[in-house]
Amino acid sequence: MKQENYARLLIRVGLAVKQDQIVVIKGPVEAYDFIRALTKEAFQAGAKDVIVRYNDQIVSHEKALYTDENLYTTCPSYEADFYNQTSFAGACYLSLVGQDPDLMQDVDSHRLAAYAKAFRTATKAYRNRLDFMECQWCVAAVATPGWAKKVYPNLSEELAIQKLWEDIYKVCQIDQRDPVDTWQARKEDFQKKVQALNALHLVSLHYFNALGTDCTIELPKGYQFAGGCSTLKNGTDYFANLPTEEVFSAPLKNGVNGKLVASYPLNHNGALIEDFWFEFKDGKVIDYGAKKGKEVLDSILSSDENAAYLGEIALVSYDSTISSFRQIFYETLIDENASCHFALGQSYAECLQGGLDMDAKQLEANGLNQSMVHVDFMVGTKDLEITGITAENQVISLFEKGCFSPAFTKLCV
Repeated sequence: MKQENYARLLIRVGLAVKQDQIVVIKGPVEAYDFIRALTKEAFQAGAKDVIVRYNDQIVSHEKALYTDENLYTTCPSYEADFYNQTSFAGACYLSLVGQDPDLMQDVDSHRLAAYAKAFRTATKAYRNRLDFMECQWCVAAVATPGWAKKVYPNLSEELAIQKLWEDIYKVCQIDQRDPVDTWQARKEDFQKKVQALNALHLVSLHYFNALGTDCTIELPKGYQFAGGCSTLKNGTDYFANLPTEEVFSAPLKNGVNGKLVASYPLNHNGALIEDFWFEFKDGKVIDYGAKKGKEVLDSILSSDENAAYLGEIALVSYDSTISSFRQIFYETLIDENASCHFALGQSYAECLQGGLDMDAKQLEANGLNQSMVHVDFMVGTKDLEITGITAENQVISLFEKGCFSPAFTKLCV
């Protein structure tokens, strides 16, 4: 029953599939049973067609190890055409994550970064339709053997997979009698925080904790926070991430100064980065380090000229459902919803008033970073303090002891 409820949640709320819409599902081969359940639910929701694209982590690993590196510098036209053409046909896209966090440790991270850049370049039309609210998309998790054993190394593979599935159901609130109704109701909670933050007319935020984070983040004029569900230009509400606990916006590209210290490891393209930090000046990373995986940070920051600038700030309370697990899942989708986080690279147009009607140059001119990458990393801790400065020079406590402050909570009515 939980699997059916989860499938229903992703199709009906995550993607909000419409009558006669094409549904594209991308996921690991190990999740074929669940993908079949998703396919059935999509057709029952009125989908015109469901296109499933399986990926095999082991095959991808062997390919990355043994093929010519030049294969990763371009994206085949047939691959780009699929995404570009289906997006213009009004498709929606469900991406299922569950990669083994350690699988790609022996692969040159630069070739993976090069292909990610090539893919985004070749599929610009597809990306624009997602970023500018023309097509729904959703990222969700499925339990796979490699990932489950990373999270629960002391359990047998079978028990680890079972435990991880239960975790996914819990963080997505599948145990509720009707998770669709649950998440529809949660939209209101997100909206109250969003409205309160936007009404403050903030100029900057200051982050501080004992781990070493001490950073000031300026906001662009006309900033907008968003969170929970997103809304297409045609009025369709959908959830781009399930689960989600964040409200987010974009920083002023050149307005970040100070140090951000990661509070969680980051799994990027199958390679793990641990104990890392960034130093910013006038928005740009000027120094950085990592106990493990610094070469992966090298590949991210060198992706393009704007990869070393921030594109997203996200607020997540330390007392969220996911944070209550008090463990690391080694998957950004879940870990970022246990912790306040930032993202290097691309910003979202919805984070600026009128941004959805602007092109990339106009967004850049208004302070929103434009990049070919978007890489989230977590900084939230149980002692994180965030203060905001308003346009009237008023100082407001937004976070105390890792959670939304009582003063801010009073504003969320």
